[in-house]
Amino acid sequence: MIKLSELLGTEFPIIQGGMANIATGEFAAACSNAGALGVIATGGMLEAGLLREQIHICKRLTDKPFGVNLMLMNPCADEMAQIIVEEGVRVVTTGAGSPGKYIPMWKEAGIKVLPVVAAAVLARRLVSQGADAIIAEGTESGGHVGEMTTIALVPQVIDAVDVPVIAAGGIADGRQAAAALALGACGIQVGTCLLASRECPIHENYKQAILKAKDSDTTVTGRSIGGPVRVLKNKMAREYLALEKHGATLEELERVTLGGLRRAVFEGDTEHGSVMAGQVAGMLHEIKPVRQIFEELYNGSRAVLHSTEEAWR
Repeated sequence: MIKLSELLGTEFPIIQGGMANIATGEFAAACSNAGALGVIATGGMLEAGLLREQIHICKRLTDKPFGVNLMLMNPCADEMAQIIVEEGVRVVTTGAGSPGKYIPMWKEAGIKVLPVVAAAVLARRLVSQGADAIIAEGTESGGHVGEMTTIALVPQVIDAVDVPVIAAGGIADGRQAAAALALGACGIQVGTCLLASRECPIHENYKQAILKAKDSDTTVTGRSIGGPVRVLKNKMAREYLALEKHGATLEELERVTLGGLRRAVFEGDTEHGSVMAGQVAGMLHEIKPVRQIFEELYNGSRAVLHSTEEAWR
């Protein structure tokens, strides 16, 4: 089995998640310099030129591999897909749809394509279209989610495809990283645990909300409209869920969440903003450098796998 670090040219078999409005060029560079694959997120970018700017920032700050996450529902996706080629980006992750129409162009440019999926059937289709690896993301993750848990999804995706599979969703320490490897994943993608990093550019109020979260402090909004999003429970989330329960229209629901992520990330409004976070938020209790987070994930998983092997002898 190929190791993710060999596939990507990184020190650790870890990908930084493409978190909208958070995964800037600067943050991606910090994660790449710390040994993982840093990723610039296009979610939240209102014009394609912003992606080029963030790529240039990342290039100035690191000589390590980095990637771009293309949010396929972005109205500028076509132009962004071309910018990725023009700027010589070596790795692309995708979300919120199928990147099939872009894969031939990216493959011709020598770009590795790693779509994020929440179901084995989509993974199989994308591999047939040329995907180099699959990121299988369970519903434990923050932001937009599917229905299957990581522990159920990952082995089914592995059984469905013949390319490397990366596990995502519900991973914040060495035990969970080891579990992902035991399921057959070649590496992991993490997001929520990086919100509690020194380098993460979110507002301090957002970081403190993550640190204060308990194990049951996330909820999923948007299931009634087919767009489930996992967030921390707050006034906005409770209002949204109450409206969903009473059959509110799409327009009524969108009024509650419009600009919510930006309010949380940039203004620190953790009551009326969309504080996206995964279920592992309850495990995070201190702010750490990203390098320390990656080392603890990697070394912790190795220790767990070693002790597990000894226990079963």
